[in-house]
Amino acid sequence: MIWQSPARLWLLLGVLALVVAYVLAQRRHSRYAVRFTNLRLLDRVAPQRPTWRRHLPAGLFLSMLALLVVGFARPTAEVRVPRERATVMVAVDVSTSMLATDVDPDRLTAAKQSARRFVDGLPDEFNVGLVAFAGSAAVLVPPGTDREALHEGIERLVEGATGVQGTAIGEAINTSLGAVRALDSQAAKDPPPARIILLSDGANTSGKDPIEAAGDAVSAKVPVHTISFGTPRGFVDRGGRPIQVPVDGQTLRAVAKETGGGFHEATTSDELRAVYEDIGTSVGYRTVRQDVSARFIGLGLMFALGAAAGSMRWFSRLP
Repeated sequence: MIWQSPARLWLLLGVLALVVAYVLAQRRHSRYAVRFTNLRLLDRVAPQRPTWRRHLPAGLFLSMLALLVVGFARPTAEVRVPRERATVMVAVDVSTSMLATDVDPDRLTAAKQSARRFVDGLPDEFNVGLVAFAGSAAVLVPPGTDREALHEGIERLVEGATGVQGTAIGEAINTSLGAVRALDSQAAKDPPPARIILLSDGANTSGKDPIEAAGDAVSAKVPVHTISFGTPRGFVDRGGRPIQVPVDGQTLRAVAKETGGGFHEATTSDELRAVYEDIGTSVGYRTVRQDVSARFIGLGLMFALGAAAGSMRWFSRLP
């Protein structure tokens, strides 16, 4: 923590002097009570007083003074704040392999549930869009702050939603970049800070090469965070014939590395939820140094109210 007016912290010596004075006063009162030799009479004129409670208001009052001094020194701290025009594109694989039931109840349903929690956990001012991809990619919801539209878009994530079979990871990246560039009238000249969150269970099988698309993301300064979702035991039923669809995260790992994003693996719904939470803490934020004196002043006022309430409750007077 850094103070903008550190010289004001010398006022804490005044608070320390009050602490010393209070302790000395209490010791002097104790010596006076011992010299009062008629203990029976002392008990009548000075009945038993609360022990720790009689010191609590003074302690809260002195703590309040210390906190106000710290606030007066104008402390600053690094604070995470949402970026202006921050844009997050969520791209979800809707290919046939996403119907595998190795994840309960199936990969696609679990992905939809976790995506809904993820977008709900983002700040309301974030622009969030949704892309579905299989053999091709399509924007289901353009980036914006309408969370209801986003929920409806997530519900439309069904197997084969794009009408083309396959897994087009590169197309998903390029389609997401296009949505970012179309965010508003400023986007072409002043691109918004953006992130792409891409979830898939397999390697690229169609469309643009993912590494080439990753290069486009690097040029646009848009990191791509990838999630490999599923297990090696996954399979789908086609006409009574099981077809193995093991998860393959090599392409996703390469894309994340190329763009400066993070690569994550999830084999269960709980793991996927944790991955989304981890990503949510890093996307769309920047760290700035801000004045946090209000924290200390607010806490000091709470201590002052506590001191007043305790003194009125036990001694019928303000400290």
